[in-house]
Amino acid sequence: MKYEITPKELEWAQQTWERLERKIDAQNERLGSMMPYIPVNGRYEDMGEEHLAWWTNSFWSGILWQAYHATGKQAYADNAAAVEERLDRALEEYAGLDHDVGFMWLHTAVAHYRLTGNEQSRLRGIHAAAVLASRFQPAGNYFRAWNHGEDSVAIVDCLMNLPILYWGSEVTGDSAWKKLAMTHADMALREILRPDGSSNHIVAFDRETGEVTKKPGGQGYGEGSAWTRGQAWAIYGMALSYRHTGKQEYLDASKRTAHYFLANAALMDYDVAIDFRAPAEPVYYDNTAAACAACGLLEVSEHVPDLERPLYVRSAVKLLQRLTERFCNWNPEEDGITTKGSARYDRASDREVPIIYGDYFLAEGVLRLLEKDFLIW
Repeated sequence: MKYEITPKELEWAQQTWERLERKIDAQNERLGSMMPYIPVNGRYEDMGEEHLAWWTNSFWSGILWQAYHATGKQAYADNAAAVEERLDRALEEYAGLDHDVGFMWLHTAVAHYRLTGNEQSRLRGIHAAAVLASRFQPAGNYFRAWNHGEDSVAIVDCLMNLPILYWGSEVTGDSAWKKLAMTHADMALREILRPDGSSNHIVAFDRETGEVTKKPGGQGYGEGSAWTRGQAWAIYGMALSYRHTGKQEYLDASKRTAHYFLANAALMDYDVAIDFRAPAEPVYYDNTAAACAACGLLEVSEHVPDLERPLYVRSAVKLLQRLTERFCNWNPEEDGITTKGSARYDRASDREVPIIYGDYFLAEGVLRLLEKDFLIW
């Protein structure tokens, strides 16, 4: 097997996928083409009705496409395609779209095209890539993240959006979008990632000169802290930029961030807090960071020499096993799988709750170990 896991680990992964599939089956019947975010009293509401351009609106589709690839169940593909069609209005109206168009259309249109060759999906993906490309700021060499606030900012999350530009360059044969993506990744090496392997969340730029003005705390504990989902975005995002470009600095940065993440996670027996530099008490968890980091570690393992590989594979398995043993809701009558996910440190309403993207990364990680996944990025 690609990841060389033990027979016991393989058995665990198979059993975990069976539990995931039962849960996904039940949710597929209830949710259809909904766009879930955080369940309320055990039931998802449709974020697409409230905020069609919300960045998480594609992750249910991503789960369904991964499950369709693994099982061949047409019901998964049908609902995933229906989510994609609902997002057309967001592309047409444009209002509210930001750098997260990568998340939104990689998990819908691009996934659909990769698995079926659907031409309309290819066009939707190209359209979304063009939207992201239009956000490039030559003064500062970055993609502007958000549409609000006085500052023009770049955030570590965008490293996970860059693959739509790599894909767009591949399918169009035009290298311009790839070059823009690499320019942003190079900026992240200088300004977002720190030499010790930790990461900033936000970097603010002067709109006219492109000079860095500040690096605020963002969704972590505070300025200079280490928001764990940001660390996970950096591990996975830089490894993906290496996959698509072969630039060694990106893989080195991913490994450096991975080592920082694992050193801190080990201190908590592979439970993952919201921020590695938050006060010792109270402890707030973010299992979306754990699941995403595990996928990033498996990605890194595919690009390192054989003798390095076990560090990343073993660590990914430990994170996923800890998550499934302590923090999953397997009741098919309730929505949401991964519990104690946190969007940010300082807001109780979406702290330590089930969040849809935690479920996506859990499913991707387990399917990777079983070699039943496909690359959605």
